[in-house]
Amino acid sequence: MTDRPIPSRYPSRDPWRALVVVAQVPETGLHRDIVADPRQRQAMAEIAGLREVVSAQASFDVTPKSGGRFHVAGSVRARVGQTCVVTIEEIENDIDEEIDLIFAPPEQIPQMAALAEEAERSEAEMPDPPEPIENGMIDLGRLATDALFLAIDPYPRKADAVFEPMIETGDPEDHPFAVLKALQAAPEAPGGNKPKGKSKGK
Repeated sequence: MTDRPIPSRYPSRDPWRALVVVAQVPETGLHRDIVADPRQRQAMAEIAGLREVVSAQASFDVTPKSGGRFHVAGSVRARVGQTCVVTIEEIENDIDEEIDLIFAPPEQIPQMAALAEEAERSEAEMPDPPEPIENGMIDLGRLATDALFLAIDPYPRKADAVFEPMIETGDPEDHPFAVLKALQAAPEAPGGNKPKGKSKGK
């Protein structure tokens, strides 16, 4: 579950956008379902370094709160094409990530951030500072994109893929114990086998 502010890691490249004007959100709240089209999915795949984004959709509920703040809760679901790090085969992985954030007017952000920092120092429980409402709007597409990117497995592998390290088998005669055995067998070696001779009688 994503219950922390999701950083926008690609502020200049937002391939999937779905703007909500907060002034138009009714008191009862607003529900939005969004689906990424092929062009948006291709752009997301290029940004995230994926082979492809097969599908991407998200659902959100935007609810007004006191002080001009808004609660945004929902989830993003996607299927992404990747390459198994073990077998180098093409695979597809499903993503289902929940989103739960508070948005507030920009002027409230510094104060809320200071309160969160103070609570952290005192080890008191304090929710994460809210995300800013930019130009009177909340971009649900950006939220969905960032949550999707954060949920991507950087080391994908097939369910039955097993990494087997390569084992090199050398010449048995090159083994250190084989060399030691040969030295011990040499006549001049201490403890080695010496030729047997006839003992002199008295």
